[in-house]
Amino acid sequence: MILTAFRLPESLVREVNSISKKLQRTKTFIIRKALETYVKEYADCQIAIDRLNDSQDEIISSEEIRGLIAK
Repeated sequence: MILTAFRLPESLVREVNSISKKLQRTKTFIIRKALETYVKEYADCQIAIDRLNDSQDEIISSEEIRGLIAK
């Protein structure tokens, strides 16, 4: 693993400390999981934006999706 240092506002550090105590996990674990979630959500959001802006991308209704899932 690579060590990365960064600065955080005191209020955020207090929140991370509180969460780490409640979950009995290290601050490193909490911050790593938060970043992993952010990166995944960012990627998903970018895919959605790209599809929304692609005029060639077919739009599928929720009924069609439910039908595909049911199969």
